[in-house]
Formats: sequence, C-alpha cells, structure tokens
Amino acid sequence: MSNSNLELHRPVYHFTPPAHWMNDPNGMVFYEGEYHLFYQYYPEATVWGPMHWGHAVSTDLVHWEHLPIALYPDALGLIFSGSAVVDWKNSSGFGENGKPPLVAIFTQHLMEGEKAGRHDFQYQSIAYSNDRGRTWTKYAGNPVIPNVDKIHDFRDPKVIWDEARQQWIMVFAAYDHTMFWSSKNLKNWTYLSSFGKEYGAHGGVWECPDFFPINVEQASGTTGVQQQKWVLLQSLNPGLPSGGSGTQYFVGDFDGKTFKLDPEFETSVQNGKAVWLDWGRDNYAGVTWSDVPKSDGRRLFLGWMSNWDYANVVPTQNWRSAMTIPRTLTLRKTGNAYRLSTQPVRELEKQRGKKYSLANQNVSGKVDLTEKAGFSSATCELDLEFTPNGKQVEFVIELSNAKGELFKIGYDGATNRFFCDRMKSGNLDFSPKFATQVDFAPRISTNKTIKMHLFFDRASCELFADGGEVAMTEIFFPSEDFSRLTISANNGDVMLQRADLFEIKK
Repeated sequence: MSNSNLELHRPVYHFTPPAHWMNDPNGMVFYEGEYHLFYQYYPEATVWGPMHWGHAVSTDLVHWEHLPIALYPDALGLIFSGSAVVDWKNSSGFGENGKPPLVAIFTQHLMEGEKAGRHDFQYQSIAYSNDRGRTWTKYAGNPVIPNVDKIHDFRDPKVIWDEARQQWIMVFAAYDHTMFWSSKNLKNWTYLSSFGKEYGAHGGVWECPDFFPINVEQASGTTGVQQQKWVLLQSLNPGLPSGGSGTQYFVGDFDGKTFKLDPEFETSVQNGKAVWLDWGRDNYAGVTWSDVPKSDGRRLFLGWMSNWDYANVVPTQNWRSAMTIPRTLTLRKTGNAYRLSTQPVRELEKQRGKKYSLANQNVSGKVDLTEKAGFSSATCELDLEFTPNGKQVEFVIELSNAKGELFKIGYDGATNRFFCDRMKSGNLDFSPKFATQVDFAPRISTNKTIKMHLFFDRASCELFADGGEVAMTEIFFPSEDFSRLTISANNGDVMLQRADLFEIKK
C-alpha cells in the first residue's frame, strides 16, 4: 500500500509506484518469504521514457516495501520487460556460498538502433543477484539471445524450469507469434519452436507472454491423478474487442519442444477468434509469479491496470498507473472446454473491516447499501448472489458522488452479458478513447444464480463473476471519491440471495 493515499485517485490497496511512470509487471519471483515485484519504470517523469526495472517486495501480496531501482539502462540499451527465477541448482554458476542466485531475464532495447532504422535493436539479456534481489550484476556475455533474424518486435522473455525434461524454457514474443527456446544454464539458448501465427487475435503486436503447467481443477470428492495442461498467456496491443490492450490465452500440451493446442481450444481460436483472460479495458501485460512454494500450490497473477490507448495521459499527478489486485488462476474443464478461472487472492480477506449484509431480499428498485452500511464505498468489496426473475432484467451496481458522477457495472439479462459503463464517471476529457462505449463480457455459466464479486479502490473496479469464470477490470477518474453505492433492478426484479459489503482497511 502507498503512504500517499490522500492524493486524488491514488488507490489504497493496489500497488502503485511512489512517483513517476510505471507499466508492465516484471521479474515476479518468490524467494525466502518475499514476493518480488519488478516493473517497467521511468524515474524522471510521469510518462513513458527510458525504461528501468523498479522494485518492491511483499510478504503478503497486499503491503509492499519500495526498494531502490534494480536495473538501469546501459550500452546495450533500455531495460524492457522480462522475468526472474530462482536458480536452485546453480546451473548458471552465478551462486555464492552454497546459495542459489536469483536470475533476471529481460529484453534490452537499443534506442540508437531503432532510430537508425535497424530491425535488430531488441535482444535478450540476463543479470543475477546473490543478496535476495537487492543488488544485481549484469552478465558479461549479454545478450544471451541476439536478434540475428532482425525481428522488429523481439521481446519480453518469460522463463520457467521444465522439471520433466530438466531444462529451462524461455518464451518471448516475436511480433505476431511466440518463440520457445531451451537452456541448461540460462546462458546458452537453443531455439525450439514457434507458435501462434495462425491462432488467436492479431489486431496488434504480441507482447509479454507467460507459459506454465497447471493442474486441471478436480470436482469436489474426486480422487486419482490430476490431469495437467500447459497455458500460454499472450498480451496483444491493440486488439481487445472493447479497444486497445488485452490479454488472450491458449491451453494445450507441451512435449519439451512444441506447444500443441487442445482440440477444443484450437477450434476456439481459429479465424482470428480469441479467448480473453479479462474483458475489461484495464488489465494488460499480466504474468505469474515464479517459484511459489509447492506447499502453496497457487498460480499467482498480476496485471498492469491501464491501457495503451490512454495510459500516458490519465489524470493523476505525480505518479501514473497501478497494478491489478493479485489473482489466483485455476484451470477448469466444463464439458470439452478448458478455461482459466480468475479469483482474488485470499490474502485480501485480511483487509476487511466493517461489514454489512443483506440476504433473501427481493430487489425491484434501488437499494442504497452505503446508507445502510455506514461507511464509504470508495474502497470496498462487494460479494453478491442473485437470481433474475425473467430474462429481460438488468441488475446494476452503481457508484456515485455528490457531483453527479457515476460508474455502473452489472448484468444485462436481455443479452446475457456483464457490462461496465464509465461514460459519466468523472474526468473523460484527457482521451477520446477512454469512455466511448459500454464494455461487455459474455456470461459463461448456465446456472440461474449469478455471482458477482467486486473490488472498488477509489479509481478502479475489478469484477470476478460466477466464481471467476469472467473477469472485467476498469479504471475511472471522478473529481472526488465516489461515496455512494447502490444496487437496483430494471425491467423486472431479482431475488438477492446474499449481499456482503466490506469496508477495506487502509
């Protein structure tokens, strides 16, 4: 959390930089009780500039300690996005005193090369740390993967240890596809294969991939060996259906060299179609933490809560951009379809303060939850379960303030979709692309009861619907904090089985 929560729009329980510009999360790794978060950072201004790696650590994924900048630009270029791992077996030889090193893998971007019209100005480099990530030494042999094919967009490496084949696997984006490479020592890399030119959305450049094995969630009471699949996350800018930056994903199998899509999933991502991780406008470049202990077992995710359509001009003052709340990813199979589910991490429950609840109540008009709860809705959590009485019912959660500004999120029964509407949410003048339409997400579940789990934090909303089957993330900029939260039903009524509203503690 920030110590500067009095700044307008500065979130309370989302990560923000202490000042200046931030974008993609980088180098996320867990080691000796600490979650490391590195991030794209420009320490001289609140707009994108020469990239560094900012750095913070947390023991609980909620409270963050800011640390000095980890990686600075050098003669090889700026420090673009990448990842970090614990080299447990010291395969790199960088370790000291019998302890494993942390190894960071990142793209370097040579601005002089780009300005000269070259196409080989991006390549992959590494650095290592022997003091729990506090200081870093760049490898003298950088770059470890030069851009010999002169691919213009050649970046954002994510590395994972492939236990079955005893090898390091690196994936990174190469303009319109993903490349797979392998190594035994993190220094010398061999090209394996490519994926994606014929699959998924291609409305823009592919960026910031992630690749990991994940067990398929078993039904309650099921026994036996869990099935495992591999998931490739692949960000895209632009190309999101609602506009700008978004993240698609793919599910399949990996034989140590080639990623092959599951047959049903292959059908779902042909002819330009995509499966989206988040349907909102403001969850981009997200990746997962490396080396989370097996005793924990979660696949933990974090995204950049903005969109390149307007990120450089959002109306914050001495800082720009926040991260999403950390999320747990699980893989479920319904029928023949494998789909990722996204849920807020359980650690956020510890931040709950005052609580107000409703149960078994018919809602046909507007109910003011803030008035009943007695605390502000600016930073709160809302967990709802309701059943519409009729197929045309619209159920709306509305945030508003005394100036008449408002943000709406809800469910439209007529189209069976969730929606976000920020077209009257406050300051819209900074970009013509910010609030041009209502954004929608299709409902996947066929259950009559609808679940909506929402997190509001001064200038953002995150929705996890139907147990995480659908996610939407959107930011907004009211001229003063929203203070009132209402729920309402239009074109009919709903049976509200449960509504739990929690104040979020600072």
